[in-house]
Amino acid sequence: MSPTNQTNTREQFRPEDHPTEHFLLTTVVGSYPKPKWLNRAKELHEDDDRDFDEENLQEALDDAARLITHEHERSGLDVVCDGEMRRNEMVEYFADRIDGYEFNGPVKVWGHNYFDKPSVADEVAYDEPWLVDEFEFTAGATTRPVKVPITGPYTLASWSFNEHYDSEAELAYELAGLVNEEIERLVDAGCRYIQIDEPALATTPDDHAIVGECLEHIAEGIPEDVRLGLHVCYGDYSRIYPEILDMPVHEYDLELANGDYEQLDVFTADEFTKDLALGVVDVHTTDVESVTEIKENIKKGLEIVPPERLTVSPDCGVKLLPREVAYQKMENMVQAAREVEAELDAGEVDAAYVGD
Repeated sequence: MSPTNQTNTREQFRPEDHPTEHFLLTTVVGSYPKPKWLNRAKELHEDDDRDFDEENLQEALDDAARLITHEHERSGLDVVCDGEMRRNEMVEYFADRIDGYEFNGPVKVWGHNYFDKPSVADEVAYDEPWLVDEFEFTAGATTRPVKVPITGPYTLASWSFNEHYDSEAELAYELAGLVNEEIERLVDAGCRYIQIDEPALATTPDDHAIVGECLEHIAEGIPEDVRLGLHVCYGDYSRIYPEILDMPVHEYDLELANGDYEQLDVFTADEFTKDLALGVVDVHTTDVESVTEIKENIKKGLEIVPPERLTVSPDCGVKLLPREVAYQKMENMVQAAREVEAELDAGEVDAAYVGD
C-alpha cells in the first residue's frame, strides 16, 4: 500500500441516510466502562461456593456486549464495537489464547495496579480464533458497521517476558504472522474495519521500523476494501513521524487532546498522506467537553487533513471513566462532528482548516 495512493475504504461506513455532503467518520478506540454487575458476575463465577457456571457467565458477557453496543448506537456513532466487554486486559486476553505463552502471577505496574504479565516459554502458535465470535455477536446486535481492535504483535512481545526467542523483534515477527491469520478469519466473517493497537510504540519509538515490518506481515493478503488502522497512544510523535506514513495502514489513530494539541505542528511540517483518526476528547479526565469545545478540536484535525480523511474519536479507550461520563463524551463528540459537517457544507468553516 503506497503512502500516497491508498484505497478509499472510508465511504463504506457512511450511513445511507447521512444528512450532509461532508462525512466525518465517528467511532471509538475500543474499551468502554464495564457495567458493575458484569464484574460481580465474574466474581460469582470464580467463587466455588456459588452455583454460577460458565453458561451463566457467558450470558452475562452477552448481555453486557449487547448493552454497550446499543449504548454506542444511541450516542450516534457511525462505527461501533462492544466496548471489549469480553476482554480482561489487552495483552493478557490474547496471550491466554496463543500457544507458547504461560502465566506465573501478577506484576505490579504502577500504584496499586497489577498486570498478569505473561511469559513466552515456547514457540508461539495460533491455536484458536481470538475475536471472531466477539465480532459475529456484535455484528448481530447492531445494524451499524463494527470495528474490531486487536493488540498488535509489537506490544504483545514488548509487554511479555521473552524466555524463548533470541530477541524481542524475532518474537514480534512471529506474532505478526498470527495476527495476520486472525485478521484473515475476521475478514472471512465479514469484518471490514480492524484497528491494530500498538501502545508500546509510544514508549519505545526507536523501534518503529520493527512495527512497520510487523504491519507488512499483518497486511499481507488482506483485501483492499478492509480498513486497517493503527492506534498509537500518547508519546513523542516527532520520533516516529513522518516515517510511520510508510506503514501499510489506511488510518492513524492518535492521542492529541490530552496534550492540548501541543504536537499538532509535528503533523503539518510534512504532509499527512493517510487518514487521521483524531482524539478530540480527553479520556484522562472526567470533565465532559462541551460540543463547542469538541468542534474546535475537530477543526484542529482539519489543519492536518481534509474532511474526507478525518475520523473523529476519543483519545484512547474510555474504560477508566465513569460510564455516564464516557457516554456523555461520546454523545457530545458525535453532535460536534455533525455540526462541523453542516458548517463545511455551508462553507462556514475557515478555509485555513481544510487545506488546499
